[in-house]
Amino acid sequence: MTEIESMSEAEAANELMRLAKQIAHHNKLYHAEDSPEISDADYDALVRRNNAIEAAFPHLIRADSPNRLVGAAVEASPLAKVTHAVRMMSLDNAFSGEDVEEFAARVRRFLNLGTDAAVAMTAEDKIDGLSCSLRYEKGKLVQAATRGDGSVGEDVTANVCHIADIPQELKGAAPDVFEIRGEVYMAKADFTALNARLLAEAEDPEKARQFANPRNAAAGSLRQKDASVTASRPLRFLAHGWGEVSALPAETQFDVMQAIERWGVPVSPLLRRLESVEAVLAHYRKIEGERAELPYDIDGVVYKIDRLDWQQRLGFVAKAPRWAIAHKFPAERAQTTLEAIDIQVGRTGKLTPVGRLKPVTVGGVVVSNVTLHNRDEIGRLGVRPGDRVVIQRAGDVIPQVVKNLTRDEDRASFVFPDHCPVCDSEAVAEEGEVDVRCTGGLICNAQKFERLRHFVSRGALDIEGLGEKSIAEFLELGWLDKGPADIFRLKTHRDELLGREGWKEKSVDNLFAAIEAKRAPDAARLLFGLGIRHVGAVTARDLLKGLGDIRCLPEKAAEIHAYLEKNPRTEGESDGKYTARRVEAFKAILEVRADGIGIAVGEALSDFFHEPHNRDLWDDLLSEVAPPLYIVETRESEVSGMTIVFTGKLETMSRDEAKAQAEALGAKAAGSVSAKTDLVVAGPGAGSKLKQASALGIRVIDEAEWAKIVEMAG
Repeated sequence: MTEIESMSEAEAANELMRLAKQIAHHNKLYHAEDSPEISDADYDALVRRNNAIEAAFPHLIRADSPNRLVGAAVEASPLAKVTHAVRMMSLDNAFSGEDVEEFAARVRRFLNLGTDAAVAMTAEDKIDGLSCSLRYEKGKLVQAATRGDGSVGEDVTANVCHIADIPQELKGAAPDVFEIRGEVYMAKADFTALNARLLAEAEDPEKARQFANPRNAAAGSLRQKDASVTASRPLRFLAHGWGEVSALPAETQFDVMQAIERWGVPVSPLLRRLESVEAVLAHYRKIEGERAELPYDIDGVVYKIDRLDWQQRLGFVAKAPRWAIAHKFPAERAQTTLEAIDIQVGRTGKLTPVGRLKPVTVGGVVVSNVTLHNRDEIGRLGVRPGDRVVIQRAGDVIPQVVKNLTRDEDRASFVFPDHCPVCDSEAVAEEGEVDVRCTGGLICNAQKFERLRHFVSRGALDIEGLGEKSIAEFLELGWLDKGPADIFRLKTHRDELLGREGWKEKSVDNLFAAIEAKRAPDAARLLFGLGIRHVGAVTARDLLKGLGDIRCLPEKAAEIHAYLEKNPRTEGESDGKYTARRVEAFKAILEVRADGIGIAVGEALSDFFHEPHNRDLWDDLLSEVAPPLYIVETRESEVSGMTIVFTGKLETMSRDEAKAQAEALGAKAAGSVSAKTDLVVAGPGAGSKLKQASALGIRVIDEAEWAKIVEMAG
């Protein structure tokens, strides 16, 4: 990560763009979908990095800066939308006592107070729930809404009527309009009981709905179209503030909250008015110490300036008040024993180590698994089965190991496998990468579905009627156990298939006809369909332009493997020279000169065909199909020798067909516009590539003009 002090403006702008997209993505997952994929601590780290860069480069602050956005927009939802009369703001965060002291100092500077002036604050626990606003008119509840993006939320009025903590009518004399804001939550004990009930009621316990944590349970229960579902869930509510009001019952934050409690709406029992930063921090430490014993989950303590006239003077920044701050707790940690390390193989072949723990409770959740990320992370931590480890959990994510307490014990290191635990193929990490991947591809059961889906996809063999559902069905029946060659043997199961649900004689015959039509597939499509890493559709064509016959690939891959074994880096040879030497050797072996054929492609071919299982799969496949020689016949045309870019939606042909036409006319089809581009063919919806072409003065034509060029070439 680049130090901010040494950043150029371009680097800062690029990182701010990346952070804005990342933070928006995680905001949507957390606020709109109730399914976060990173911890609170990791999210806060992204925000802090963004804030630091913005502070150093204020002229680069973006319109979509995370500091200008609250929550996430309400998108597709069965609930009606509600526009908040007063925006529901977020809070800035503090992570240390120094941050809190600086908050108080900022308040003094803004209000021009003396350094010794008392700044009274309220302090209360920050509940990890779902923000909700309750609108009372003449004391009666008329509307309830979630926060949404702060401006527009969801109408949950019918649902909150079933929450016992929320009165339908306020006690005593309340203002004509008063919006009470707080958190809908689920107590820890109620959460445990709910999951147990859902498990007991399920016909199939393995498929029972189970909530990950109390916040998810609360959010999922409140945002229901059917209010009876909400009524069946044990939800609670605690108030922490207000929105639109016609009048205030007091002149301080603490006294207004006391009034809200008198009206019958619960507030935090830990709410205090404190006169100094020292007292505030002492209360923080007290709450942190009691955190595990509280009946509900919290993730920090919120401080607010007590005097409402000061709050009004302090006002707001883009998405948060200047008069409040959330002092977050550090990620929760616990000690336990790492009992085993299992290696899981993903659908793309990535080997991921997962630690199996002696179960331990962290943040109210029983944890028995922990991600170890990759081979390098295991080496960094030095973890082995039997080690005592410190784990950390913050948010709804798989925990991580932060410290190995017994790494100095004299025991053998964990040996990361060099073969796939599923198919026993070689497992390798490419140069410069940390991930180890299985080279088994289509013969690996962990990858088979995804690989077969790719093999029949539109860009590869394009077998109509053989979609994801059918592939999954045939795999389950054991009809595709040997890999893609079995696709061409499916007709042996015709009678069995006719007896299955959804398969009639016509659909079966159509499927088999589509398969038979691919017995002599385009060689480049066949190569692309194998799913060899780094060999995309364009690279496959570039390879075969030089080789011509796809059948020679195993031999060429063996030559590359032999070259790598016999030609290591020489003493004193620079990285650049070593790389250049290998690139030239690979291109000579593969008989190609295309820019896209380099080290990654050559090594991927070597790894794939060096694996005996893959060679067997290849031989089996060629026993069923007969790809013709790959010969690119080019015709003289006005675009011969040009570099062409296709952009926008093509209406009369696919993008692959357009690129093939360009190559047949002696042109090169590129994916991006540059100074080397000679022609751009733009369809409807063309965007940045069209603008770039215009800026560079590159000729632009439409699809009809391109069709004329193709026709004129004969």
